[in-house]
Amino acid sequence: MYLTTRNSPPRTGQPAAGGKLPSTVFALGAVSLLTDVSAEMITAFLPVYLLYTLQLGYVQFGLLDGLYNGATAMLRLLGGFVSDRLRKPKMVAMAGYGASALAKLAFPLAGASGAGIGGVLAFDRAGKGLRTAPRDALISLSTPPGRLGRAFGVHRAMDTFGALLGPLVTFWILAELGTGASPVFVVSFCFAVLGCIVLATFVREHVPPTPKPARSPVSWRACAGLLRDRRVRRITLAAGLLGLVTISDAFVFVVLQKTSGVPLELLPLLPLGTALVFLAAAVPMGLAADRFGRWPVFFAGHVLLLGVYAALLVPNGGFPVAVAALLGHGLFYAATDGVLMAYAGPLVPEALRASGLAVVQTGQAVARLLSSVAFGFLLAAMTMRSAVLLVLGAFVLVLAGSALLLRRRPDALAA
Repeated sequence: MYLTTRNSPPRTGQPAAGGKLPSTVFALGAVSLLTDVSAEMITAFLPVYLLYTLQLGYVQFGLLDGLYNGATAMLRLLGGFVSDRLRKPKMVAMAGYGASALAKLAFPLAGASGAGIGGVLAFDRAGKGLRTAPRDALISLSTPPGRLGRAFGVHRAMDTFGALLGPLVTFWILAELGTGASPVFVVSFCFAVLGCIVLATFVREHVPPTPKPARSPVSWRACAGLLRDRRVRRITLAAGLLGLVTISDAFVFVVLQKTSGVPLELLPLLPLGTALVFLAAAVPMGLAADRFGRWPVFFAGHVLLLGVYAALLVPNGGFPVAVAALLGHGLFYAATDGVLMAYAGPLVPEALRASGLAVVQTGQAVARLLSSVAFGFLLAAMTMRSAVLLVLGAFVLVLAGSALLLRRRPDALAA
């Protein structure tokens, strides 16, 4: 696969192109902000609800958490493929956002049934799977390559501001109305609907006009063929392997609360620390990725995550250790989330942009699903400290392996 100069990212070490970002980036940022308020209200509520109200075990919690994070996997591929095939990324994204909104009304119907909650979580995350690749493709296609790190940084910052507000809204509802689940889900639904309205009204598609070929360039074979490109294959493999040894956010917060000894009632607020740091650092990390290279910044983010796992091993560290861990956790997301998409986007042709991003995202999502389930079993089979130590050792090995896998800087190769 050969790339045109227009699709190539800037060479490592060169400054990114200046200028304003397109309005699509900010409109999609507003959509993600509202949707993340909705989603993070549920995320903040579920650990307390499942572990302490329903008294589920770690294995059951790991299965549900893995489902929550991994149910998007195959549908990311479907969303990317349909988006490219129809050349309608906005329409496919709307279907995904709409499905997630409807799922919020189904949560109260599931009651205390683990199977029911699992089904609703799967439907909710299916919506996320459908929308993620088309949304990122809209950003990638509307932004000059030299500004992609900045564009994804701005989008993720707005997204994270919603993630910051979500737990606060949940905390306020629980404080004012008690621990009943229905008000949380109804308010979450309202925010999700607002996000759909903004998407329908303000987001414009920037699909490049091309002469209609005799045969569509978008097919399942063409999507699978993206992995024949060495750069796409290697970054997909590296992201997947790192995802396989990444402890899910829910487990990070649960383990951090227990090992640090901070009060249990603060557990729903721990995601705020991660979100606040992510919000502050997303744009600077995006600019750094454009300036110094996207793979080095992505790799450095995982080195920071190594420090977070080390903090989980400090017994009774109290608030100082908890703050340090949340700081590292937020910086990890700022250095990796949007940066990975900014790197991967220019590696694939515009006609397959959503599909190419979905390939990378799917590998990572499947790995994190397996990781969450496996960590739940580890916690059930051994002490919390032993489980974290095992993951820490595996993480060091995978980090070293990914450095060897991409020992030649991918940004330089892509340029």
